[in-house]
Formats: sequence, structure tokens, C-alpha cells
Amino acid sequence: MRLLEYNSDLLFFDGMDIDEISSNLETPYYLYSENLIKENINSYMKHATKHTLFCYSVKANSNLSILKLIASMGMGFDVVSKGELYRVMKAGADSKKIVYSGVGKRKDEIKFALECGILCFNVESEGELHAINEQASLMECVANVSIRVNPDVAVETHPYISTGLKENKFGIPYKDALEIYLKASQLKSLNITGVDFHIGSQITTIEPYLDSLKSIKSLIAELEKKGISISHIDVGGGLGIKYQDENIINKDFFISTIVSELKDLNIMILFEPGRSIVGDCGILVSRVQYVKESDEKSFLILDASMSELIRPPLYNAHHNITAVHRTDAVKKNYDVVGPVCESADFLGKNRLMNVNVSDLVIIEDVGAYGFVLSSNYNTRPKPAEYIISNGNINEIRSADTLDQILANEL
Repeated sequence: MRLLEYNSDLLFFDGMDIDEISSNLETPYYLYSENLIKENINSYMKHATKHTLFCYSVKANSNLSILKLIASMGMGFDVVSKGELYRVMKAGADSKKIVYSGVGKRKDEIKFALECGILCFNVESEGELHAINEQASLMECVANVSIRVNPDVAVETHPYISTGLKENKFGIPYKDALEIYLKASQLKSLNITGVDFHIGSQITTIEPYLDSLKSIKSLIAELEKKGISISHIDVGGGLGIKYQDENIINKDFFISTIVSELKDLNIMILFEPGRSIVGDCGILVSRVQYVKESDEKSFLILDASMSELIRPPLYNAHHNITAVHRTDAVKKNYDVVGPVCESADFLGKNRLMNVNVSDLVIIEDVGAYGFVLSSNYNTRPKPAEYIISNGNINEIRSADTLDQILANEL
């Protein structure tokens, strides 16, 4: 993580002393850098033209303060639920820069999106086309739709976040796409505007995108022959970040290459970045509760767990875990775990560390798919979230109280 550095053997994040910050805050907690979020947004928005639209993928991190920041810098949004759409509208989003994705849109969600006046729906099945058409007809309006086409392209990522293969639940199979577009063109309350694809997440090479574009461009040519005009291509998101030693795609190269590949079509290009906007902007600060050593296996037991960060057990994802106090003492091999009653509750395995009870550690690169995937399992309160802004620590979400956890129960 770029913003981490030691000063006199104490770890600083975005210029702030983590030990000093934590003396006034209850661990575990999430901490984000506004500066780095802005830097990442600008790395996309500097490419904004009348032919490009960048729609932040809300699923990556949906904190309202972060959404407000993103909206204020001119980005649109990719949402996958009524709740996410409600959030971005509360954050001041331009509804004409919102695309609505997801495989299971309910009728009330479709109605709300039409009321908001979103840019378009990314449609994932023939049944969904009819549901949107029916709701738009009832409301006496026309819904803009882009059909998500599954190009059957493999990517080197975890199978749970691979979304472009024919066995995945997402999108219309490529072989069926032309037929589905023709059917959509007969539905009077739909306006076909685009073609959408999204092949996965944490992608570190550009080739899968280029392979997908070949198929999509061929489909667009067939659609034009049938009299169906396409005004935009949505290439999805999925750019990876460096968690460990990955070779990641340069954003400038990625955007310029995609734009160059599609320049002959003279249409709008939509991008849906998520992880690459917020992923490297956050840390999870935790405290060592116990050190448990044996001949077979030794454990560092933290006050953070899979309830706060489920990526390691869910995806076997690697996150660097770093001691806030640096020493020259010999490091030992530990599994870093939490207090949740599951053997799957780990944050890192076989980590060389030298820490003691009550020492602080930070888990790096948790700005994406961190807090949003947290839970109240074991009736554990969700942690607070803070952001560093202009040298100040601002709370952007308070930690749960036990009464809040129980509030909706009888």
C-alpha cells in the first residue's frame, strides 16, 4: 500500500500516526484516505470525454460519505439493488449517469429505477426484458436497456468473481444474444441503447477484455444489419489492484486501449471501476488479544475477524498484515485469526510477525469488499469507519451498538 510508511518505527497511514489515532478509537475500525480516493478517481476522470462515462461500482464500497465524494467529482454509478440506487441518489448522483445491473431485479426495484430516471438497465435475461417492459408500460414511459452478453471468456481470477463464462449465472449466452435483441426490439416500452459485458473482478491482464470486444463488435455488426442501432458499449469493470505481488494493468493503458479498439464505432463507452477506485485506500486497524503458541501451530488472535473482513476465508484472498510498532526482534510464524466460532475465521496464514498482546496491527488494502461484506455474526457489532481528510480523522459511520443490532427483532 502506497500510503504506509514507518517513522521512528511507528507506522503512519496517509501521514497519520496509527498508534496515536488508535489511542482514542475502539478497535477494530476501518480507516480510509480521501487523498488516495481522489487520486484514483482522477486517474479515470482525466479520460472523461463526450464518448466516455465512468460509473463507480457501488458494491465495492457503499459508504455514503465516499459516494458523496465520488458524485462530487463527476462520476456516475453502477448499482445492483434498490438499496444501492437509494444510496447514490441520497449522495447526490446524476440519475442520467446511473446504470442498473444485477440478475434478479424485482418489480419494485424496476419501478423505483424508472422513477429516478436512470440512464439504462443492464438486462441479464429474457424474462427481465419482459418485466421491465411491463413496468414501463404501466408507468407510460420507455425504459432504456442494454443487454448483458456473456462472451464466454476465461480470466485468471478466483472462480467466485469470474463472471464471463457460459456456466456463470450472469448475462445472456453469446450464441443467444442476437435472438434476444430481436425480441427486445419488438417490446414497445423498451429502447435498446447498448451492449454490456462484465467478465469478472481482480483482473490483471488486458487480453480477456480484448477477446470480449472482438465478440461484442461482431454482435454489433449483426445487430446493425437487423436495423438495431447501438449507442453505447459497457465494458464493465474488474481491474485488479496489487494485494501482494500481482502485475496490474496500468489504467491509462487500459482506457486508451479500449477507446482505440472501439473508435471506429463512434459510440459511447461505459466503464464500471470499483476495486480500482477504493481498494487500496483503506486499512483495517486491529489489536492483538492473545498470542497462542504450540509446537504444531501458533496463533495471533485479533479483535478483528471474518465478521469484519470475510475476503480471506471466502476467496482465500491475501491481505498484507503489518505491525504498527516495528522491532528488530526475531519474527515467528503465525496464523492470524479472529474470535469468531468458525475454523474458517482467519485473516492470514503463515505470517512472519513479532507482536505481543495489546499490540496494534493493520490489514492492508481493504477499501473494496471489506466493510460492505461485514456481518453481525456471533452478534458482533459492525465496526466504525473513519476517513482522513485534510489532516483530520472524520467518522463516516459509527460502530453498531448492541441495541441497534436487536432493534428490528421481537
